[in-house]
Amino acid sequence: MEKQILHIDVNNAFLSWTAVEMLKQGSKIDIREIPAIIGGDETKRSGIVLAKSMKAKECGIRTAETIYQAKIKCPGLQIFQSNFKIYRKYSDALYNLLLQYTDKIERFSIDECFLDMTNYLMKDNLLNKAKEISKRVKEELGFTVNIGVANNKLLAKMASDFTKPDKIHTLYQEEIPTKMWPLPISELFMLGKKSVPKLYNLQIKTIGELAKADKNMLEKKFGKHGIMMWEYANGIDNSEVKYKKELPKGIGNSITLPQNITDIKKLEEIVLALTEQVTYRLRKYNLLANTVNVQLRTKNFEDKSHQGKMLLATASTKEIYQKAKELLEQMYQKGMAIRLVGVRVDNLIQKEEQQISLFKNEENEKQEKLDKAIDALKEKYGYNTITRAGKMQVGDILKLKDIE
Repeated sequence: MEKQILHIDVNNAFLSWTAVEMLKQGSKIDIREIPAIIGGDETKRSGIVLAKSMKAKECGIRTAETIYQAKIKCPGLQIFQSNFKIYRKYSDALYNLLLQYTDKIERFSIDECFLDMTNYLMKDNLLNKAKEISKRVKEELGFTVNIGVANNKLLAKMASDFTKPDKIHTLYQEEIPTKMWPLPISELFMLGKKSVPKLYNLQIKTIGELAKADKNMLEKKFGKHGIMMWEYANGIDNSEVKYKKELPKGIGNSITLPQNITDIKKLEEIVLALTEQVTYRLRKYNLLANTVNVQLRTKNFEDKSHQGKMLLATASTKEIYQKAKELLEQMYQKGMAIRLVGVRVDNLIQKEEQQISLFKNEENEKQEKLDKAIDALKEKYGYNTITRAGKMQVGDILKLKDIE
């Protein structure tokens, strides 16, 4: 099976995150729309530009030049101090949103992530997921991202670096000759600055020329790095998305609907589909949930959520769905048009921590065995091979991510 990889890159992260935080604190000015930079102490001539707005860029200001030089170019320049506490806050917010799509996330830097979606797609394609993520980041977090869509990390990274900001680009193997090969070799990921002039001396100036160069010659000139350069120029990369296996504090899943829904029966089907995925992940982690939360967003972007406590900690799809359905019915008002639905479980404990209770009965044990049997079949034949009767029609309404 071909890998399904996304690379998410926040546009102008430090300046964007500062702008979002300032707007939340009541600022009337969006510093992304004025000549502004993020830099060090402006009283020191050695302070440098860490990030710049488009207006500042139009003034000729460059990243890494001194603030002193930047102010000469743009006398009205607004300067803001770097604040890594704010950057970490928004980096974590992005990461937590992405966790709703896959558990396999590599935080490549504070503003970049690789996502392995290979086993997390359900009757959907990678480009659609990229569009959904891009839209949600903009609407829910207030900043924009570039997203690269490809079958390996290298091509996803290269794609996300194409035109910016707020863009989604694909780079599949068949697109390499037209999208990647015409680029200068300096644009190739992981190509060191020292290698560029050496390649120029060999009359290799584009990625395409590097891809067609003699591999043995490159190995003699550059050693193992020469082989890597040739492979990257040809789009070859077998590296895995490196992710940490951590027990989650909560597990959630939400979906922005392709059209607003007013029928509560259809909303119940969607809640069931979301619950099934959430509980599947719960059981994979060998965790039990004490709390269930259902979120609704109306067509007017009003957010509503209800939370309920389970009688017993559980990973049962049936029990958690019953609670989620109750919460939905408490929130929903007739005629309300819903554009987003989410289900989340919290206050998780490891199964070994579960206390023996008088409430646990034969019915609970039967349900647990049924869930395990369904999980085993999904593991063997794929997540989509079995579906519950209550959500048979939901595939026509939405497309959800798959689970590994």
